[in-house]
Amino acid sequence: MIYKIILLLSLSTPFLVRDNGQWANSPPHIRLWFQGLMQPDNPRISCCGEADAFEADSFEVEGGHYVAIITDGKGIIPNGTRVPVPDHKMKWDEGNPTGHGIIFIGPAGQIYCYVTPGGV
Repeated sequence: MIYKIILLLSLSTPFLVRDNGQWANSPPHIRLWFQGLMQPDNPRISCCGEADAFEADSFEVEGGHYVAIITDGKGIIPNGTRVPVPDHKMKWDEGNPTGHGIIFIGPAGQIYCYVTPGGV
């Protein structure tokens, strides 16, 4: 019975993923990659989708931690913005077919995942 309750609660929880039709022009394998990425510290929760993804082709390491540098903020985040990435949000296990570093940032500025460039 408890499993049924948990299942019902998980299905009724809203997600703050934005889909603005941005996947329509992406190749199918890229869409599937975005849709299948899960947060490294919460493997049952999505990194979100392309609407929450910003290109961060540059990064630095400061004090042993990654700092992503936005290279395409889609007019939302200024290019050149430096975004400290918590270690537990680094995504290493799914490769990266986009050819770009991708950082997933929520509407309140929370970091969901960061996939470094060159992980094809």
